[in-house]
Amino acid sequence: MEGLAVPFPHLLPLPPFPKLAAAAAAISTSTSTGGGGGFISLKQQLQLRPRRRSPYCTSSSSSSSSHSQPEGERVSGDSIRERFLNFYASRGHKVLPSASLVPDDPTVLLTIAGMLQFKPIFLGNVPRQVPRATTSQRCIRTNDVHNVGNTSRHHTFFEMLGNFSFGDYFKKQAIQWAWDLSTVEFGLPSERLWISVYQDDDESFQLWSQQVGVPVERIKRLGEDDNFWTSGVTGPCGPCSEIYYDFHPERGYIDADLGDDTRFIEFYNLVFMQYNKKDDGSLEPLKQMNIDTGLGLERMARILQKVPNNYETDLILPIIEKASELANVSYGISDDQTKRYLKIVGDHMRAIVFLISDGVVPSNVGRGYVVRRLIRRVVRTGRLLGIKGDGRGDLEGAFLPTIAEKVVELSTHIDADVKNRAPRILEELKREELRFVQTLERGEKLLDEKLADAISSAERNGSVPCLAGEDVFILYDTYGFPMEITKEVAEERGVSIDMNGFDIEMDKQRRQSQAAHNTVKLAIGSGTNIADNVPDTEFIGYESLYCKAIVASLVVNGDPAVQVSEGSNVEVLLNKTPFYAESGGQIGDHGFLYISEGENQPKAVVEIIDVQKSFGNIFVHKGRVQKGVVEVGKQVEATVDVKLRQRAKVHHTATHLLQAALKKVIGQETSQAGSLVAFDRLRFDFNFHRPLLDSELAEIEVLINGWIENAILLQTKVMPLADAKRAGAIAMFGEKYGEEVRVVEVPGVSMELCGGTHVSNTSEIRGFKVISEQGIASGVRRIEAVAGEAFIEYVNARDSYLKQLCSTLKVKPEEVTARIENLLEELRVARNENSAVRAKAAVYKASVIASRAFLVGNSKQYRILVECLDDVDAESLKSAAEYLMETLADPAAIVLGSCPGEGKVSLVAAFTPGVVDQGIQAGKFIGQIAKLCGGGGGGRPNFAQAGGRKPDNLAGALEKAKSELIAHLCENGN
Repeated sequence: MEGLAVPFPHLLPLPPFPKLAAAAAAISTSTSTGGGGGFISLKQQLQLRPRRRSPYCTSSSSSSSSHSQPEGERVSGDSIRERFLNFYASRGHKVLPSASLVPDDPTVLLTIAGMLQFKPIFLGNVPRQVPRATTSQRCIRTNDVHNVGNTSRHHTFFEMLGNFSFGDYFKKQAIQWAWDLSTVEFGLPSERLWISVYQDDDESFQLWSQQVGVPVERIKRLGEDDNFWTSGVTGPCGPCSEIYYDFHPERGYIDADLGDDTRFIEFYNLVFMQYNKKDDGSLEPLKQMNIDTGLGLERMARILQKVPNNYETDLILPIIEKASELANVSYGISDDQTKRYLKIVGDHMRAIVFLISDGVVPSNVGRGYVVRRLIRRVVRTGRLLGIKGDGRGDLEGAFLPTIAEKVVELSTHIDADVKNRAPRILEELKREELRFVQTLERGEKLLDEKLADAISSAERNGSVPCLAGEDVFILYDTYGFPMEITKEVAEERGVSIDMNGFDIEMDKQRRQSQAAHNTVKLAIGSGTNIADNVPDTEFIGYESLYCKAIVASLVVNGDPAVQVSEGSNVEVLLNKTPFYAESGGQIGDHGFLYISEGENQPKAVVEIIDVQKSFGNIFVHKGRVQKGVVEVGKQVEATVDVKLRQRAKVHHTATHLLQAALKKVIGQETSQAGSLVAFDRLRFDFNFHRPLLDSELAEIEVLINGWIENAILLQTKVMPLADAKRAGAIAMFGEKYGEEVRVVEVPGVSMELCGGTHVSNTSEIRGFKVISEQGIASGVRRIEAVAGEAFIEYVNARDSYLKQLCSTLKVKPEEVTARIENLLEELRVARNENSAVRAKAAVYKASVIASRAFLVGNSKQYRILVECLDDVDAESLKSAAEYLMETLADPAAIVLGSCPGEGKVSLVAAFTPGVVDQGIQAGKFIGQIAKLCGGGGGGRPNFAQAGGRKPDNLAGALEKAKSELIAHLCENGN
């Protein structure tokens, strides 16, 4: 069922939640009704919200048992949602709230289906809390984003109405209720409904035809791709049955194709979870059979409101109308392209607002990239529509917040919290839009040029126009254009894009961004690849820090060597090793390679200072021969530095605890954006939109140190990737994993896919302390911290600094802060007093030189004073100039200079009104003089300051100032 509950090809496999959603966990088991059509009072099950009359609905439709809609009546989307929940609540279903768009399930990025919060129950990992439930679930899917606006039914954000049975009722009730809901509750004409069933599901076919009475010619058997749902290669699965609405029954039964969008729309999907798929592909019946359904709210609204597409329902049309208003167009009479643009805005704005409300912050990775991509797509689409400004008079303002206000207004019955979060949502949208607009125009111009070049080149060569991958990457990397937007614009112009070239540039950037020591050279001078002749290295470092190994190859400066002597840098390839090679953020081990001569006499010693992994699984040990000669084929004793390995283990486990603590304190939506596990510290980058508060950092430390104190035993397992995801292990978004993965679990705290080394018990970490928290990119924060021995060293160092400070200040530790504050206040007072003394001295010097002013001009009435006051600082020089302005009669021009320190020049120009009236301004004048001293400056027409870096030029600069003042005032003065 495309766009609705299941099947979900991109969701496979479907592993379990690590825990049941909090809402479901709180449900009482007292609502169990057994196996059939048991009834629980609606008043007992649900306290309904007051039904609000919609402007789209001509009657209140207050009864949950209402029948067919009278001709002309238009039911609102909100009432469809409410009536669906009422219908199933009256049949013993517990009404549960929608889960967040950020799922409590690390195996999927966003909530893409109504059943997601119930996965642990369906997979048998947690017991059911109720036998049956019903929900209206907010969902996000972006796999069909390019179809938004082009078809009548595709969305990025939609609501999935669902009813679920956990080992309670099965096909008979699910099918009958789905039919009753459609034909009685919503009044759909039965002759317009078609059914699809799985090709081998005879039971469902008979129930639809015999129990419900659907004519067999309107029941279609479809294959596995369309009507059989699986949770993965193995596990729970079962056939599906779907209900379609026929917009053109006059076309008859012959050759009717349920996939024909012009005639049919699938609106309800029923999944009968009845089998367990085994490793050999065979199916065995489940002990507990489940029901999972999904009805698309937008699709049902389209049918009941009798509009040509989902966008023109009351769920989306008001948003489109707001965008139309800003674009100064009318949706109803617009051409198809304009309508498409408006539909994109209407759809995407819903997704954006609800994502940000649920804590997803725009960024360049993970969920943040999803919302940033949608925002940028709307901004560009808005510009194509001609939207300028915020619609409230600010032509440079952001328009997304204005449209978002309409989404917030419509959100009341979907998620009441959106309105409370509106200020944060609107501010985030404004910030993100204005940031993107700064580069959008330049990027659009460049893209237009590149597309024109591609088209011209293709015309000359008689080929198909194609945009080079390098150009696509420049637009992405420099101008912030998501690759998808570039592709979309190119397709509009009939130009394809070179995705392989783009991927190559992306890979090149990743490789170039790595530190130099991360690069391992395995190609010899002749161009032969050493890796071709060396097997993968066997790593035994999880179990042992020592082993005997054979030297498989030696490399010096990129060239192969048979032997390497003392004093040489070397790269050693062994057949097996206990050394951990840098990966997953953890740096490589240090240690030694020994070649023994006698019992206790090493013939050769190589100190290993780094280990890298290259060409799949070849470990490259980088080091220096400290003694003797190392030869290919010789046996060595490989020994890892135990203390440094322990430091790395401590910091790696602490990193897992830090991620778990961040999710608890600032929200599950935060995700890892990079890490470093070193011997002296750990570094963790994560997606978040603001600096962390001191109180939040303190809470994180308390959580982590509490887990350390609890002495939790870690569990490490190697298992198939699908099994690991089912178990709830967190995978890094964008990371590539093999079929077999290593899972590191701190029970009750975290579970991650990780190949790094870890402590066996959290008590080994001893202590944890955050050193710093800072922003490193838009939407990305970084925490640096220490743990274990590094934590002890950090605390001891800080204690030593404090003792020294206490000794210097002669106070107790608890008195240091107060003493420093007193000293700072005393220093401030002393500086003010000193400044006042210097100002008085400068004014005294000014009084002495005032008599040096001379008269110029035709009437000899302009006074000019240009002098150097030696080492007077800038502030005091200003005071001197102000004094001279008051002392010398108008009109007067004063220019003073000084050298307050080594390599420093200060200048000031003060002109009375009579001089300014002659067209000479202090700011412009002194700025030009300052250039002669290697500086610049400016200010008001009557008073300005400047500075420079060439004291030797000051005398010449002042002479220049004097001559220009004389020339100007003699020429222009009366």
